[in-house]
Amino acid sequence: MPDERWLVVGLGNPGSDYEGTRHNVGADALRTLASREHATWSVNKRVRCDLAEVRTPDGRLVLAVPGSYMNRSGGPTQAAAAWFKVPPERIIVCHDDLDVAPGAIKIKRGGGHAGHNGLKDLDRALGTREYLRVRIGIGRPPGRMPGKDFVLRRFQPAEREGIDVALQDAADAVVALVSDGLEPTQNRFHGRP
Repeated sequence: MPDERWLVVGLGNPGSDYEGTRHNVGADALRTLASREHATWSVNKRVRCDLAEVRTPDGRLVLAVPGSYMNRSGGPTQAAAAWFKVPPERIIVCHDDLDVAPGAIKIKRGGGHAGHNGLKDLDRALGTREYLRVRIGIGRPPGRMPGKDFVLRRFQPAEREGIDVALQDAADAVVALVSDGLEPTQNRFHGRP
């Protein structure tokens, strides 16, 4: 339905210390989509998110970047879902994923959190895992570096071009999920380098 509202959440940490880090690619994907669509961001103190709205032929997308740290994303996401009356099946979450190759994206509904504290908090707050996910690959840490340290690092200059393409792909995948559904979107984006 063209007027159906979707909530699209981009996970990340707030503040300039975290800008451009691997952990913030979910929020960066939403900023990419908003910029492309000339959407304006505003702070909604009631739901504790930065919000922008994008209209597509197939639905209205409320883009939300929680103002909390990653491991406390659930409360703001649940508040935004309640405020805009969006059920879990129309929530799309964009987030970083250590188990996906750098620059690749994967799309799925539900599943485990694989140790991702942002997803763990979302699952708890929403009371379900059955929301859509756009997983943006950041790769595995080198050597014995702990994942928690790796995700807070910025991309190397050689990696930046591939990540910028992945952010565009993630923005496209969000729109495709709304217009085409899960399986066609998976078929379109899985397997890309």
